[in-house]
Amino acid sequence: MRLALLTDLHANREALTACLAHAHQQNADQYAFTGDFVGYGADPAWVVDTVREYVGRGAVAVQGNHDFSVTQATRPQMHAEAREVIDWTRGQLDAAQVGFLAGLPLTQELGNMMFVHASAHNPVKWEYVTGVEEAERSLRATHSRMVFSGHVHAPALYRRADDGRMGSHTPAAGSCIALKPQHQYLVIPGAVGQPRDGNCAACYALFDDVTRELSYFRVPYDHGAAARRVIAAGLPIVFAMRLIEGI
Repeated sequence: MRLALLTDLHANREALTACLAHAHQQNADQYAFTGDFVGYGADPAWVVDTVREYVGRGAVAVQGNHDFSVTQATRPQMHAEAREVIDWTRGQLDAAQVGFLAGLPLTQELGNMMFVHASAHNPVKWEYVTGVEEAERSLRATHSRMVFSGHVHAPALYRRADDGRMGSHTPAAGSCIALKPQHQYLVIPGAVGQPRDGNCAACYALFDDVTRELSYFRVPYDHGAAARRVIAAGLPIVFAMRLIEGI
């Protein structure tokens, strides 16, 4: 199985289209979407419908904090601009689309793999895994050998060795990493729809469960068009600038 890993789509039609086309070229035969299909971007309905279509064909999908927020009362800890987009997004989605987001699980398992938006440790807390300590907490919460998540908008890889030692790695674009079966890994592909590592190209990853190779990709797309859609929708301009600057 060649599994395409896509997270933090954030209603970015142009970025998702580019990543799905690239994954198809890489012969991906399974897909996993680890949350935040809405928020920030201008095309929530199209993105939700696209994920629904893939799920209908057997793809994995879990709920992110923005998806959760669209289906619940807006959380006060979400900053004002994000709350504004969540409120706007509710008006863009029909009942079936909201129902799809509401019905997504927080976690899903497939063989020895676990999928979660944030941390496997108390997933609904939406903890950011930004270092070894948080990564270890997430990995210790599950017996799965592979944990795939998102939420932090930048590519990362963490390893918990068979003796319990932790390690971390910041993968380069285009890198292919061989994973050892005796170790436990936490894979963060980086964001499709809103990268925040200074590179505006969309992120996703591909895992081959036969060769045990993990590949990270950066996919250029028309981020200018995506930014113009944000502005045309009347959403906060900061989210258009993030697409241009990659921060």
